[in-house]
Amino acid sequence: MGPPPSPSIAPALLLLAMALPPLAAGAAELNLVDVQRYSGPVTARDQVTSITQFSDVQPTSWAYQALSNLVERYGCVAGYPNGSFKGSQPLTRWEAAALLNACLDRITEVTDELRRLLKEFNAELAVLKGRVDGLEAKVGELEANQFSTTTKLNGQATFVLGANAFGGSAPRRAIREEVGATTFSYDIQLSFDTSFTGKDLLRTILRAGNFGGSAFGGAGPTGSLSTLEVAFEEDAGPDVLGIDKLYYQFPLGSGFTATLGGRVGQEDMLALWPSVYPSDTVLNLLTLNGAPAAYNKNLGPGAGLWWQNGPFSVSANYVAANGNSGNPGEGGIGTNASAGTGTVQIGYAQEQWAIAAIYSYIQSGVEVPGTTPLTAFAFENPSSRTNAFGLSGYWQPSASGWIPSISAGWGLNSTSFDTAQAPGALSNSQSWMVGLEWADAFVKGNALGLAVGQPVFATALTGDASPADGNYAWEAWYEFQVTDAISITPALFYLSRPLGQNTPSGETLNQLGGLIKTSFSF
Repeated sequence: MGPPPSPSIAPALLLLAMALPPLAAGAAELNLVDVQRYSGPVTARDQVTSITQFSDVQPTSWAYQALSNLVERYGCVAGYPNGSFKGSQPLTRWEAAALLNACLDRITEVTDELRRLLKEFNAELAVLKGRVDGLEAKVGELEANQFSTTTKLNGQATFVLGANAFGGSAPRRAIREEVGATTFSYDIQLSFDTSFTGKDLLRTILRAGNFGGSAFGGAGPTGSLSTLEVAFEEDAGPDVLGIDKLYYQFPLGSGFTATLGGRVGQEDMLALWPSVYPSDTVLNLLTLNGAPAAYNKNLGPGAGLWWQNGPFSVSANYVAANGNSGNPGEGGIGTNASAGTGTVQIGYAQEQWAIAAIYSYIQSGVEVPGTTPLTAFAFENPSSRTNAFGLSGYWQPSASGWIPSISAGWGLNSTSFDTAQAPGALSNSQSWMVGLEWADAFVKGNALGLAVGQPVFATALTGDASPADGNYAWEAWYEFQVTDAISITPALFYLSRPLGQNTPSGETLNQLGGLIKTSFSF
């Protein structure tokens, strides 16, 4: 049986019946047989369940849809014994009244059934009403006590317990004495996302941490190679809460999004991040799409614009790490001392894969993560400038299983200097990485990750010097999703030659790090 007929059908049919004029004598004579067919409830024997049962009704008939609704939805039209409807036969006022009565009977039946159901489930309905009233009271209390109607708070606290060991033939005692201890560090981030129109975003991130004195935070001779992505410490020192980021993002015309901030990261102004590795970060250098120079995450005053049209995107932005200095010799916007990065990225993304090409112009003084000591020194040279290119992408399966997601990238950089340099200065450098991740590994909700790559290392030096800067970085981790808000991730990483070109001649040095990271989301 279809849905209950609308009560509004009754007055409509009544008006129709009463408006019919008296028919010709032959047609207006009372047809007792036909009136009898309509005078009582439509029986299962008379009632048709589909309009296709009428042999003389075609889809081209002008009233086909109306008749279909009466038959299939309301169930108050019967046919003739021979299977016909006789739509062209005149309808007497008697027959119209009988048809209207049959439909009103159907409405009465449904109304009585609804009353019976309401009475039967009266207790359950009362309980539901009480629960709804309780929920409304709680919602009202939350609204009355919320700190903002436009802002949402997201937080993440991370604990890292770990240590590093050093091997090889090079003297290691001094390194162990500097950064060889077991450490327990933390990082906390509070992100306030505010929207005034529903389409814009004002993001404020407060952050504190105490990683600065450990190898995981960049201390020691291996610098950024052993730095964790989660590691943080304010310039003012450990345990100091400060503004990590503050920027405003808003739509600007069809497909355009603009970003402006007093402290914004390069990565915040890219329409596409061409990697799905990792879901749980370990080494920072393996989160930079194989091109740490191009994707340098420069942080400071900046602005950007991106355009998206379907899978295509184009992003352009500028960040000046020293952009808040009023002394043009020390910083400012667009000066030689800005420590600025100008970036352009072209991307294409589908549901399961994406690819992007990026170019960044890097001024001297930019802290490029994931570099060997030699290349880091060149980027920080007051007279250097670098053209950095990157090509990155990913593919991920449509469902979790034994096939992992694959993220890969490659970077190529050319460095020059405004002043003369001694032979052996950096000229060209490269980098690459491949990351694999298995979702729902062994247990649903958990994840397994493996990655290998080379940080930015010298491939050409000025003069006749030959570079010997190559080295490899490996990491492996397994994330236990304890609850929706808590995860525990044991991880190992290995650096085959972290000092690169600065490794003493004829000597070897490697680094093995182990840690347990616990993350709390709220």
